[in-house]
Amino acid sequence: MTDTTYQTGNLPPEATVALPKLLNQRDLANYLGKSTAWCERARWAGEGPKWCKLGRHVRYRADDVLAWLEANACTSTSEEV
Repeated sequence: MTDTTYQTGNLPPEATVALPKLLNQRDLANYLGKSTAWCERARWAGEGPKWCKLGRHVRYRADDVLAWLEANACTSTSEEV
């Protein structure tokens, strides 16, 4: 076997990762049809989607938002969460 040297930007396919799409608070509010204040209150109360703090910035992973929506889906009023 020979060692193969990879230069920056020339990584083999198995070395690459797909990064999750990140939404800021304004993007999330627009997507949900809510206010940014609602996002802040939901985050403070632990009622909204999972979030990440990156320095001073709050970000929401698109997969976490979709999982939160799915977890809160209902088919009748008797199922309300």
